[in-house]
Amino acid sequence: MSIKILTPLMICLVLLAEQGISQSVRLTSPDGKITVALNAGSDAKSLITYNVFWSGETIFRNALIGFEVANITTCSFDKYERKSISTSWQTVYGERKVIPEKYNELTFHFKSVEDTSRQVLITCRAYNEGFAFRYQVAEKSGTITLSKELSAFSFDEKATAWVSAMAQSIITEKKISEIKSEVERPVTVKLNNKLFVALGEAGLVDFARMKFLGNGSNSLVARLHSTVTAENVMISPWRYVLIAKSPGNLLEKNYLVLNLNEPNKIKNTEWIKPGKVLREVTLTTAGSFQTIDFAANHNIKYICFDAGWYGKEDSDTSDATRVALDPARSKGPLDLKKVIEYGKQKNVGVILYVNRRALERQIDTLLPLYQSWGIKGLKFGFVQVGSQQWTSWLHEAIRKAAKYKMLVDVHDEYRPTGYSRTYPNLLTQEGIRGDEESPDIKHTITTLFTRMIAGAADNTNCYFTDRVDKMGSHVTQLAKALCIYSPLQFLYWYDRPVPASMKTGKEGEIIEVQELDWYNALPTTWDNTKVLEGNMQSYATIARKKNNSWYIGSLNGGADRTVNWSCSFLDKNKKYKATIYTDNASINTPTKVKITTVNVDHRSVLKTQVASGNSIAVHIFPK
Repeated sequence: MSIKILTPLMICLVLLAEQGISQSVRLTSPDGKITVALNAGSDAKSLITYNVFWSGETIFRNALIGFEVANITTCSFDKYERKSISTSWQTVYGERKVIPEKYNELTFHFKSVEDTSRQVLITCRAYNEGFAFRYQVAEKSGTITLSKELSAFSFDEKATAWVSAMAQSIITEKKISEIKSEVERPVTVKLNNKLFVALGEAGLVDFARMKFLGNGSNSLVARLHSTVTAENVMISPWRYVLIAKSPGNLLEKNYLVLNLNEPNKIKNTEWIKPGKVLREVTLTTAGSFQTIDFAANHNIKYICFDAGWYGKEDSDTSDATRVALDPARSKGPLDLKKVIEYGKQKNVGVILYVNRRALERQIDTLLPLYQSWGIKGLKFGFVQVGSQQWTSWLHEAIRKAAKYKMLVDVHDEYRPTGYSRTYPNLLTQEGIRGDEESPDIKHTITTLFTRMIAGAADNTNCYFTDRVDKMGSHVTQLAKALCIYSPLQFLYWYDRPVPASMKTGKEGEIIEVQELDWYNALPTTWDNTKVLEGNMQSYATIARKKNNSWYIGSLNGGADRTVNWSCSFLDKNKKYKATIYTDNASINTPTKVKITTVNVDHRSVLKTQVASGNSIAVHIFPK
């Protein structure tokens, strides 16, 4: 007689097989803080139900993973598999140089009862930063059609969320039960004063975009923009739950979105050069030369020709293969090739705006043509988003651009889901209520802990226009250029360089005030990032490191306050100087910015007063 000893995993498998997987299966994060208890059933509309706990506190109860796929209503459990990963990877560029990637994974295998050749896989991961899942449907041959996703996230009745209807709309705080329409992702939710989560989507490449739908209860349900189809295999994007003790801690963990994407597929990335950008609005040769001169003198790497250089951007007949100025924007003349050549001499590259109407018709012609001209990148305008068709088109366009060594900045309603890891020529995108909308400082602070969890944002930072006063202060603009991460950082969006002999004192003329040294020195990508403090609406302070220097940006939207920042993040073996920019109405300059310099080291504490609606910017560098 032989005796077979069953391991705990084998016992669990037997129970699952015999009981229709009614037995709970547990998945924990590598650090042991996150526990997910999963239960699988047979109804495709709610194939997995689960509870999530973090350090003993409940995040969700009775959340579910489900969908409606044609010809699949009932599934039978087959098996499950576990996997663990503990590694790290180095970014081409980013908010930090090295990103940890550690998770435990559990994949459930099901078979369709209606057609056993159809398989369903649900993969769940517990990271130290949060929880994520995706689903996969496969069959030997034929079209798979997904009509709905029904995954739902259930909250306590006291939970509140910061939501916006669209990527560029106002963000407001609501109780979960008050959300009765679709809202953008990510959604940041406050469970209590010491527990926050962010729900979002990662790895969206060839699928319909997801938003979250409030149904009048305490749940948010995944809502797809359109039906999704695939041949043989359909793999969804990841749905993630980022978990943290504070809004700032959420932002510090936003690299989880990148971890849920495929690794870099561009072998040679030397041509991918982040930097600052200055918009060229005159659309003339003379004006372009002037813009390039200013850029070269102020450490700005690119100029960007905005709409109008090839005709009316919203016309289906405008031809982006040649210069044909929109008379409503400029009378010219514009010799683009001469401008490109002049930029080369000054080490300033040229980026072209192209509206989606021309891109959709001409992209395969435009990319090799622009490469032959010496163009460095494209700004995609008014791209279509949401459906599987246009999601697929856009990411294919990014891949095509990489083939011709073109940087990409996607504008309007597109929100990132981490594809910059896979194709890092996608440097930035809009999908934000930026300076074109004149958001107040409180809205910008909330944006940091909602929209910026998703990734880089082209915020169109400006400095010399009247709208600056609506958005906080001049130092607020300095600080925002650091706080709102974007590898392509547009500066002076509504401002323009004017020769001294031609200055009229009109709004928007760039004045050579001393604090422009901040913009001149400011990098756009970083070796490390720390969120020193943060409240969803009242204040936010971010410190970023590049080489041996640190930069701090702090926004204050609440009451007047005194800040005390420890410099313990500095190297213990070095002495530093700190240049501090603050708002001060008594300063006799047009922008009222006070600049002070102090000596600091790792034992120092930076202490200063900041008024409501004002901000602080600090540049710390070795002596």
